[in-house]
Amino acid sequence: MDHASQAREVQIARFRQMTPGERWIAARDLYWSVRRLKEAFIRQQHPEWSSDQVAAAVREAFSHVRD
Repeated sequence: MDHASQAREVQIARFRQMTPGERWIAARDLYWSVRRLKEAFIRQQHPEWSSDQVAAAVREAFSHVRD
C-alpha cells in the first residue's frame, strides 16, 4: 500500500471517530479555506482588481456550488 492510500485510511478512521459537531467544524473550516484559496487565485489572476471586485468574483464562484 502506498503512502497516499495509508494516509487516506488514517483520515477516514479519524472522520469516523469525530462527533457530528466535530465533522461540522471540519467542514466549515475546509469551506473557508477553499474560499481563501479562491480569493488568492483571483487576486493573482487579476492584480488590478479592487478588493470589492475580488470579493464579488469569489461570491459569484461560490454561488453556483450547488448547481
